[in-house]
Amino acid sequence: MESIEDKIKRIQSGEIYIFADIIDAYQNRIYKYCLRLLNNKEEAEDAVQDIMLKVYEKIRSYQMQVSFTSWLYKIAYNHCLNLLRRRKLQQQVQRFFGRESTVESAERVVEKQMFSEPLASALEMLSLEERNLLILRIFEDKSFEEIAEILGKNMEAVKKRYGRIRNKLKESMQAKEEEKCAKSSTLQKNSS
Repeated sequence: MESIEDKIKRIQSGEIYIFADIIDAYQNRIYKYCLRLLNNKEEAEDAVQDIMLKVYEKIRSYQMQVSFTSWLYKIAYNHCLNLLRRRKLQQQVQRFFGRESTVESAERVVEKQMFSEPLASALEMLSLEERNLLILRIFEDKSFEEIAEILGKNMEAVKKRYGRIRNKLKESMQAKEEEKCAKSSTLQKNSS
């Protein structure tokens, strides 16, 4: 079986049709990653197409000093970061002009309900960089070395930051759980 590096060398030497293998191998993984970062199915689907196009356009400049996966995830992260910045700017403009967002589609409501568990709400409290680090480590199962490559940071700094983020997330989830228990207790007292 041909390695990803061998396929990339062939693509770089002109066998462009092999890029379909790259798409087959990574499209679903990048989609899940984008979905976790963007929290929106349609945006994630569009993002994957844009990211794969960027990878196709830049693959000749890829150098195998870093792993292809790290390089790919770095492109995906930067693309999603730009989308989130644009989304935030659009929301600010809408608020400025007094236009609140329109009624959400049924699919978006269901999506929100799926992500409304304590972990999702705790993740929303994290910065994008913190959320990205957790997603790469937990959901994408990346090593600290790979994460350091993707983020362009020192591996030890990534490990320390990961520990702080885990503690922050744990504390946030505990607070949400305590709040939920307190509300439940209050409702039981009021109904008695």
